Amino acid sequence: MKKLLLSSLIATILAGCQSLTPSDNQVNNNPPPTPQDSPTMNNTQQDPHLWLEDVTGDKQLAWVKAHNDKADQALAKTERFSDIQKTILTILNSNEKIAYVSKRGEFYYNFWTDDKHKHGIWRRTTLAEYKKANPKWEVLLDLDELNAKEGENWVWHGASCLDTDHNKCIISLSRGGADADVSREFDIKSKSFVKNGFYRPESKGAVNWIDGDLLYLTSASEGEQTDSGYANSVKLWKRGTPIESASLVYKADNKHTTVASGFDQETNQGYVLDVIDFYNSNLFLHNPKTGQLDEVKDLPTSLDKGIHKEFLTLTPREDWTINGKTYKAGSFLVTKLKDWQQGKRDIKVLFEPSASMSLDGVSWTKNYVVINALDDVKSVLKVLSIKDFSPVAVQGIPQNGKLDVSAVDDKTSDELWLTASGFTTPVSLHLFDIKKNSLSKLKSTPSFFKEEDFVVEQHFATSLDGTKVPYFLVHHKEMKKDGDNPTLLYGYGGFEVSLTPAYSGGVGNAWLSKTSKNGKHGVYVLANIRGGGEYGPSWHQAALKQNRHKAYEDFSAVAKDLIAKNITNPKRLGVQGGSNGGLLTGNMLTQYPELFGAVVIQVPLLDMSRYHKLLAGASWVAEYGDPDKAEEWAYIKTFSPYHLFDEKKAYPPVLLTTSTRDDRVHPAHARKMMAKLSEAGKTAYYYENIEGGHGGAANNEQRAYMTALAYEFLWQTLGQ
Repeated sequence: MKKLLLSSLIATILAGCQSLTPSDNQVNNNPPPTPQDSPTMNNTQQDPHLWLEDVTGDKQLAWVKAHNDKADQALAKTERFSDIQKTILTILNSNEKIAYVSKRGEFYYNFWTDDKHKHGIWRRTTLAEYKKANPKWEVLLDLDELNAKEGENWVWHGASCLDTDHNKCIISLSRGGADADVSREFDIKSKSFVKNGFYRPESKGAVNWIDGDLLYLTSASEGEQTDSGYANSVKLWKRGTPIESASLVYKADNKHTTVASGFDQETNQGYVLDVIDFYNSNLFLHNPKTGQLDEVKDLPTSLDKGIHKEFLTLTPREDWTINGKTYKAGSFLVTKLKDWQQGKRDIKVLFEPSASMSLDGVSWTKNYVVINALDDVKSVLKVLSIKDFSPVAVQGIPQNGKLDVSAVDDKTSDELWLTASGFTTPVSLHLFDIKKNSLSKLKSTPSFFKEEDFVVEQHFATSLDGTKVPYFLVHHKEMKKDGDNPTLLYGYGGFEVSLTPAYSGGVGNAWLSKTSKNGKHGVYVLANIRGGGEYGPSWHQAALKQNRHKAYEDFSAVAKDLIAKNITNPKRLGVQGGSNGGLLTGNMLTQYPELFGAVVIQVPLLDMSRYHKLLAGASWVAEYGDPDKAEEWAYIKTFSPYHLFDEKKAYPPVLLTTSTRDDRVHPAHARKMMAKLSEAGKTAYYYENIEGGHGGAANNEQRAYMTALAYEFLWQTLGQ
């Protein structure tokens, strides 16, 4: 374990949300409609659709099947749907997509899916082989074979191997793509699961190696859950002992979100992170040999805390003053962990944000630290020497797009994996040697559509309070500004998640490209609204809780700007979003229906009176507020689509999608909203994938179907 960051843990908790992105002149300035003025549905008799919260009841699944059949008949039987589905599946299964790898020892490991490996294979190769166009791979585990043998539907959740012995690994597998998974010890030499080895039963949890016979364990099994459904304790688990006998290291308050742990075998240092909520935490140092547990001192809970080898890393979410010096919110700070615990406060600023620039990520190599920043949502890299944190000049880095970087091996190497992409730039993977200042291109995805026919522009819409909101506009180079272009607007706007330019063969083929079936080029728009992280903590905090309406004002401002620029008109403008983005598009439906001709709502939150009582919902109170508090429900109800819905009002056509196996955002949000829409006679379709977890699909065939369903709905409603 090299570092333990609240931000990286939250990214893990949110994983799957961004896979929902399609990568694959009337103006409303009136206040939102007044929702029913009820308490937080503790008076459950006021909700006639509460019965739909039973996820797997026979009556409920019959209701799901009936709506699935209607959606399938209306959307999945056309020739265009078939073409889109086949194209998306071909892209997802392409043998030319990049096989991303992680280095362990001398080998480079990859998990791969294609048409022959529906659930995927875990495999490895050498660097010399990997550099070849068609590497030879050694298959370690075939999930399709395992599923056939065990009668399961395992979905890959990753592998963690011991740093000092890469043959010892823990593999995590999920049933049907749910967040909950099992952990099973795997021996690479024999390519088999270890008999009587470490085994963690199904739960939301994890294990982390300390040495070959000792693990940190977190497991949200019965009696060990926070109110959010995550693990509430960290334990030490010795080989050969039952999991029930694992000894307690730390237990969090059940009102907190979760706990996490890690161990750095270079420094022999263990860590425990108590995640109070998404934006507050406490960090502890743990010695597994002595059992000593010490809190890292004098740190506000709101700091994003991390550890890398001997360094303590800090990112303030608000301006932080210590020893008479103030550090800006969004800065990246480092100090020596040992010195800090001894009372020294020598803090170095490695990055400080500006009005246009924010921190996007940090990567460490053996001798360097790499700062990845966003400048008006475009990537900028800064390299510093770890020795004295002085800047290091680098050349040849791709410009004007999105860059993702990670260390190849932070113990032995100063090389980086560098991935570059853009809306019209196929993804390329490079190996960058900082010390040699050399960049070599290793892999690239093929061109899946005629990128040269399209242009990308960045514009800024003016929100209701005067804030300038950036958005990217992707369109055919011969697009006419006649106000009649089918346009898809995508957004998220929450949890400090940044939406950045990304290449998508799916968007390019299914939406941007003109075919004989649709007769028009589509226009694609990505909005960087408040609530996200595009401009750092302040951009996110501007739309928290009682200010949530700012995100919706921003998104509607982008829609109005597209109409004012004569790109499109309300009948041609559709919106799409998933998870928190589903809450966003749900609010577009109920608060701004006159702006849109179609609304796609995926794995959404919609009933904001009960979200905190369903699955992981309690962990999001820091983002939205607590409906059980009257003063907070007073503002939450103003952005609860389930309560804002008015059966007498006209709404554009809606597509709602979710997953029965989603154990993060409860499928009842989508189910109950569909029930209201259906009973009111509105044009609405509903499809619930029986598998898939919060990502909405468990394999490429399901992803292709769900993606094609959305595009067919959009073309039927916006393209006619």
